[in-house]
Amino acid sequence: MNDGEASYICDSCGEEIVIPVDRSAGRSQEYVEDCPVCCCPNVLQVEFLSDETAVVRAALE
Repeated sequence: MNDGEASYICDSCGEEIVIPVDRSAGRSQEYVEDCPVCCCPNVLQVEFLSDETAVVRAALE
């Protein structure tokens, strides 16, 4: 991944989705984003580790 990007696996279709991430929005973030493949909404939880790596967890809304 490039700096400022992370990925998650859509819980609905199983596709890996690459998303932009923004550390300036906080160390821990949660928002809903529709999968660009199957259009199902995913609740994304983004956490930044101490080395600035972004970890993304996804669950269907």
